[in-house]
Amino acid sequence: MEFGIIGTAGIARKSVLPAIDASEHAVGAVASRDGERARTFADEFEIPRRYGSYEELLEDGGIDAVYVPLPNAAHAEWTKQAADAGLDVLCEKPLAVDADQARDVAAHCEDRGVTLMEAFMYRYHPRTERAIELAHEELEDVRSVSAAFKFPLFGDPDNVRLDPDLAGGSLMDVGCYAVSAARQFLGEPDRVYAHTHDSRSTGVDTELAGVLEYDDGASARIASGFDTQKVQRYRVEAANGWLVVADAFDAPLEEPLELEYRIDGRHAVETFDPTDHYRLQVEQFADCVESGTRPRTDADEAIANMRVIDGLYESAKRGELRALP
Repeated sequence: MEFGIIGTAGIARKSVLPAIDASEHAVGAVASRDGERARTFADEFEIPRRYGSYEELLEDGGIDAVYVPLPNAAHAEWTKQAADAGLDVLCEKPLAVDADQARDVAAHCEDRGVTLMEAFMYRYHPRTERAIELAHEELEDVRSVSAAFKFPLFGDPDNVRLDPDLAGGSLMDVGCYAVSAARQFLGEPDRVYAHTHDSRSTGVDTELAGVLEYDDGASARIASGFDTQKVQRYRVEAANGWLVVADAFDAPLEEPLELEYRIDGRHAVETFDPTDHYRLQVEQFADCVESGTRPRTDADEAIANMRVIDGLYESAKRGELRALP
């Protein structure tokens, strides 16, 4: 498969483009609205074709699919335009700015007959798969989950993560991982509550704390932020034990990772070899395109995650518990 990259964001440069290069697939073209930036990016990674507009890339008959690492507010527009060009789409998370827009994008891609995958790379790591397996098959009656993803964002007041017009904010940027993790272990919540803080006065949440509630009494606590040192972890508590994962989401690619648990009195620490979950994500995407099957992180999954994110934002805005539709 030959990819075109729409945008030159850091996530593409640091993680996804190297992952494509490490796979059996290739990057054939890159586009930026700044032609010089596209040239520099293409030269750095020896990409054969470069374009000074996204539209030009979509007209490139040599590419089979696109990867979209643009700011959040642009994901829906360029995913739909790529689908109009008959191209399959690997889009960075979150797929859209809210659940309604995610539904629109999903329907658009379905109508055009293209594969759509949201780039939640952590879902493709063997450790994540094992944690979900343990929770579903060996933990009995999961009662609570705590999940957090925070990191220090300092020194760049113009960072897109701090721009409300670009759908910035800690929940959209990293809290979406915590929401996703909670949902993997507990399913879809019935009610949510959240509190946010805007420490930079930029119009976005730089900190968020939230609770997901379930009719059976189970709950999840999620947290995200730009104002503290890096933390990314989740813990699952059940009637017969628990499991805990550190470096849970943006995990180191060149280090072994651990999964610790105690189930029915049996304590264990499983170790996983260094793994590039970005490469596994790319390979899963290509396999789904070839086979015509739906990805693990498909449009339905994106819509479900955004439904919870919408509820958390609405709760924070109103200062009250919100039932989810």
